[in-house]
Amino acid sequence: MNRRARLMSVFLVGALAIALTIGPAPGAEKLKVGFVYVGPIGDAGWTYAHDQGRKYLERHDANVATAPVESVPEGADSERVFTDLARKGYRLIIGTSFGYMDPMVKVASEFPNVAFVHISGFKRAKNLATAFGRIEQPRYLTGLVAGAMTKTNIIGYVAAHPIPEVVRGISAFTLGVRAINPKASVHVVWSNTWYDPGQEKEAAESLLSVGADVLTQHQDSPAVVQAAAAKGKYAVGYNSDMSKFGPKAFLTAPVWNWGPMYLYLAKQVEAGTFTGEDLWWGMDKGVVDIAPIGPTVPAAVKDMVMAKRGAMIAGTFHEFAGPIKDQGGAVRVPAGSVLSDGAQLSMNWFVQGVVGTVPAK
Repeated sequence: MNRRARLMSVFLVGALAIALTIGPAPGAEKLKVGFVYVGPIGDAGWTYAHDQGRKYLERHDANVATAPVESVPEGADSERVFTDLARKGYRLIIGTSFGYMDPMVKVASEFPNVAFVHISGFKRAKNLATAFGRIEQPRYLTGLVAGAMTKTNIIGYVAAHPIPEVVRGISAFTLGVRAINPKASVHVVWSNTWYDPGQEKEAAESLLSVGADVLTQHQDSPAVVQAAAAKGKYAVGYNSDMSKFGPKAFLTAPVWNWGPMYLYLAKQVEAGTFTGEDLWWGMDKGVVDIAPIGPTVPAAVKDMVMAKRGAMIAGTFHEFAGPIKDQGGAVRVPAGSVLSDGAQLSMNWFVQGVVGTVPAK
């Protein structure tokens, strides 16, 4: 073998060694990823959307093995589940409800070599990240649709829990409603649930009884869409496309696509670069969007909404751009300004046009 051939042989062997170092070794154990859900997976809603993200992760990363745990209550029960997953060798654990925050902080401190991700929270550590999406963007867009479709100018909103995430969503939706229909108002009823179809149906019916002809929600179940359909009214769903629960009633919905974010997080753990960062991705990254707009919505409204969607993705329009007044008429965001991320994440006030209050915790 001449000198050139020997050098080429050494180079190829070295390249192969590098490739084997970068990629998973043959037979190497897969990254175990645990998902903890506050509700049942079902076939629509918040938990269903997260589980679609889990399946996306499995399809796009052959080096992972995932496991979901359904219907885990917030509090002590969730702490036991997080601890159990960590002890069983799950190296990435994702909790998908706001009330999991303190239990995740505690368990993360006990397992410093495990990566934890809390969806929608704000407390972080070296091995505990927070992640969410700018769902306010499609909330605003669905508000445009609702404002265009109401005839009574009363739109009902079945709200979940009085936390900034929910308050922010109500305000963004109302800004969309009022942008197209300044005479309309959004009436809020609190269910204090994430998933309780019976209670959410009762709340929806109470809004229908005061004249609401369009309803929307912040819960996991399709009960609000079903209540609107039963009375021949319109509904804007949440989390996923809920059109099958009321084909004639369903207008659209703000929806989640968690897959790209979960893939990013798994790759971080695999590469050893995971940190306790705060992720807040928008429509430009595909994590949030608007469901297909129903056939009852006029073409001109659809075109207007999609044009606004394009502007949001391009960064030329912001749903919380001023001037914005609160319920009392005070200017909270002056013209030419945008409500900061920090102010959004701690939002505890409603914009003008909302009928209802934010309860004290």
